[in-house]
Amino acid sequence: MSPQYSPVPLEFDRLDPEEAIARSRAFTATMEARRSVRLFSPEPVPRELIDNALAVAGTAPSGAHQQPWTFALVSDPELKATLREAAEKEERDFYERRATDEWKEAIEPIGTDWVKTHITDAPYVIVVFEQPWRPGPDGTKIKHYYVRESVGIAVGFLLAALQVSGLCALTHTPSPMGFLRELLDRPEHERPFILIPVGYPAEDAVVPDLSRKPLDAIVDRYYPPAAT
Repeated sequence: MSPQYSPVPLEFDRLDPEEAIARSRAFTATMEARRSVRLFSPEPVPRELIDNALAVAGTAPSGAHQQPWTFALVSDPELKATLREAAEKEERDFYERRATDEWKEAIEPIGTDWVKTHITDAPYVIVVFEQPWRPGPDGTKIKHYYVRESVGIAVGFLLAALQVSGLCALTHTPSPMGFLRELLDRPEHERPFILIPVGYPAEDAVVPDLSRKPLDAIVDRYYPPAAT
């Protein structure tokens, strides 16, 4: 056994089945109400809600426990305006010149375009960065493993935590995203992954009339063969 492997006892509180099911049903209902929101209120959000959600994101599993993520939390109005200006520049070029007809057709039911008011309207913008590597003490590059999978899981945890906290969010991936690293002065081993405005919905907020696939459409079940 490796001398670096140092296990400790698992801390686990097993729930009563009835309580477990009740919690599961409540959480499922909360998450089923989640929608991607593009119209935000500028109303302030308690900072602790954001910090707690980010702490939850930090509990996500990661390849070799390398935790290859950074969450840049932006609330400065001037910086948000700068981010929006840069995002809209890239997005307008993408929508008008680089987007394929197939892509435009795919997003038509969403009703989105290159104008990104959510970046300046939402009180907080979380820019998530992935770390393909980290600098070693001797200046070498230490490779991280399963980076995209790990950061994707952490973002999922973050979105769930925000929803449970009564907040709304949007996953936004400007194309391309390199300007985010430059404007936020991030180090070379960090790469933009996603931008997430967070806050309360505007009073006149609307969302697309969409439905999710039912459970049986996304799950294939493999039961043991029936006893004969």
